[in-house]
Amino acid sequence: MVHELGHFLTAKLFKVKVNEFSIFMGPAIWKRQRGETLYSLRCIPLGGYCAMEGEDENSEDPRAFGNATWWKRIIILAAGATMNFLTGFLVLVILVGFSAGFQVISQPVVDSVEAGSSLEGYLQPGDRLYRIDGERVYIANDFTTLLSLDLARDGNFHDVVVIRDGKQVTFPRLNVEARQLPSGDGMSLRYGINLVTEPRSLGNVLSYSAKSAVNYARTVRLSLQMIFRGELGLKEVTGPVGIVKTIADVGTQSRSVSVGIWNVLSLGAFIAINLGIMNLLPIPALDGGRIVGVLLTSGIEGVTKKKLNPKIEGYIHAGGMVLLLALMVLILFKDVIQIFV
Repeated sequence: MVHELGHFLTAKLFKVKVNEFSIFMGPAIWKRQRGETLYSLRCIPLGGYCAMEGEDENSEDPRAFGNATWWKRIIILAAGATMNFLTGFLVLVILVGFSAGFQVISQPVVDSVEAGSSLEGYLQPGDRLYRIDGERVYIANDFTTLLSLDLARDGNFHDVVVIRDGKQVTFPRLNVEARQLPSGDGMSLRYGINLVTEPRSLGNVLSYSAKSAVNYARTVRLSLQMIFRGELGLKEVTGPVGIVKTIADVGTQSRSVSVGIWNVLSLGAFIAINLGIMNLLPIPALDGGRIVGVLLTSGIEGVTKKKLNPKIEGYIHAGGMVLLLALMVLILFKDVIQIFV
């Protein structure tokens, strides 16, 4: 819903005519006309839409989306994903800023190395974790996320780079072994190092939240890369049913109500950022594909001095939508099967 709100607000800002703004999908259960825009609430609690005049067809209306300047159209299209990112960031700020007992670690600096850990003898107090397998480490969660993704695809061996006394120190193919320890939410992994904690302040909260959002976005990017390389299959991809089940599992398996709420909201922030990135992929029917379409058509029209028929781009996006819907049905079927099997 916040995604479509981004499109709606920027369309209104640029005086683009919005025919309808809907919360959720399916048959309408409530409608109200306000000015030129029909506002509706629909019965299927998934997404929504912002229907702009002249979005996929010719329109003589000077305020039609297709008649807006190219840069305004790009801003309107990108505003949905931007709202996803802002929502994820704000949820993280609330979680970090108001969670009692939460330790802020916005700088991944080693405080101590546990005796007997695989990192003993390599890392030392004062080291700042810098890179794992070529990827930057910004916060403590980056360290565990990058190790769990196993970017090196070489067991427990990883290339670890730290900043020590202002200089980069590299440990190639360092054996980083995790210990499984029981926790209130099941089993947790520890890698044998403790990081320096910081007092909670507005600056630290904002810094940690922003870096956490970057970590979430990178996790999505790396996961997509693994899918394209064939390292992740369809069974690791989930849809709305799988997401609802995951949220329910996270909430019910937590050791307390407060921890459950924290975990669910954290997952919600990840999903919001995930949706923002997915919508910017250059695939027809997605915002990223539409942005590419605007750039291409604007370039062609600038050279030929002739306005292209928007129906052509509409057909391309319609084809992309059919493929996306087919993929969604396949993932939905897979999610339902996994619930009952």
